[in-house]
Amino acid sequence: MTFADAAGSGRPIRFKCDFGVMETIGQVLIWILLTIVTLGLALIVFPYYFNKVVLNRTEVIDAGGRAIGKLDCQFNLASSIGHVIIWVLLIIVTLGIAAFFYAYRVLRVLLNDTRIIYY
Repeated sequence: MTFADAAGSGRPIRFKCDFGVMETIGQVLIWILLTIVTLGLALIVFPYYFNKVVLNRTEVIDAGGRAIGKLDCQFNLASSIGHVIIWVLLIIVTLGIAAFFYAYRVLRVLLNDTRIIYY
């Protein structure tokens, strides 16, 4: 399928995220507070929920520039607690080296739990 074919069919061409600076500051302040209250344990799940918020503020745009849908990340900690525990243990055992891989795995998990809701 060529770009011209996709443009006429209303198929998604790109994404547009409307996650602003003020929302970012608000999220960071909430997570700083959670980190202090939980003595750092909130940082284990921070990458999941911060990226989830960004994904949920992303629209699907067609070639004409019209929003035709939005991303809906349905990740919840209850369904992935095993994933989180395994990675925490790996990070501890490898003295932090596994954290570099953890960041990519978080994104994979979130993208696998994301769908497009068309308008």
